[in-house]
Amino acid sequence: MSDFPYYEIDDVFVFPEPEEGNGILCHGGNLSPGLLKSAYMQGVFPWYGRNEPILWWSPDPRFVLEPVNFHVPERLKRFLKKNQERALCNDSFAFTFTQDVAFEEVIRNCSAISRVGQFDTWILEEVIEAYIRFHELGYAHSYETWQQGELVGGFYGVSMGQVFFGESMFSKVPEASKSVFVRFVEAFVASGGKLIDSQVYTDHIARFGGKNISRNAFLQMERQFLEKPLTSPIALARH
Repeated sequence: MSDFPYYEIDDVFVFPEPEEGNGILCHGGNLSPGLLKSAYMQGVFPWYGRNEPILWWSPDPRFVLEPVNFHVPERLKRFLKKNQERALCNDSFAFTFTQDVAFEEVIRNCSAISRVGQFDTWILEEVIEAYIRFHELGYAHSYETWQQGELVGGFYGVSMGQVFFGESMFSKVPEASKSVFVRFVEAFVASGGKLIDSQVYTDHIARFGGKNISRNAFLQMERQFLEKPLTSPIALARH
C-alpha cells in the first residue's frame, strides 16, 4: 500500500472493529505518526516481521499490569536496596536510572538483543525510525539503566493519558531492565498512572503481577483511562 496517505499526528484513522480470530485486524498502511497514535488510542499496535506487510493487532486476551496487582519479587527488592546502598557510597558499579536520555540507543538495543527462540527482530529499521519520530513528538518514551557510564538495560513504550503501552526491553547485565522497570512503575503510579499494557503474555511481566484479561475488558479500561491525563509528570528515582 505504497499509496496509503501519510497521517500527521492529529489526523485520525478508524481501525476495523475487533472480531473473533487471531487478533490481526488488518494489514498494510504505514507507520506515520497519526496512524500510530490512532492505533494506540483504539487498543491496536503494529507487530510484523521482515518481508511481511505491517500487521495491526488487537489480541484477545490482552496481557496487562494494573497497579493494584504490582509486586516486586523479594530477590529484586534486596538487589534494589543493595543498589541504593552502593550509590550512597559512590560505588561506580551501582545502577543509575534515567528517562528519555537515550531513546534511539534503547530501541536499537532492543532490536539487536539476542532472545531465546527468536531468530530475527520485528523492530526493523522502519520501525526504529517511526518510533524515534513518535518520541520526538512526545508520545514514545525510554527508560534507561546505566552502569559506569554505559547503557546496560532499558525499555521503551508509548504513554497516553493514564496508560503506558510497553513495547520492548533489553538487558546487557543481570537485573538491568527489571530494576528500571520497577522504578518506572513506582513513578508511573505516583503520577496517576492506571494501566500498563504488555500486549501479550511474558514471564517477565507475569512475575510483577501481570495477567491476561479479555479484549473487551481491556478496551473498556483503555477508553476510561485515556480520557484523563497523568496528575503529574513521571519522575524516575535515580537509584
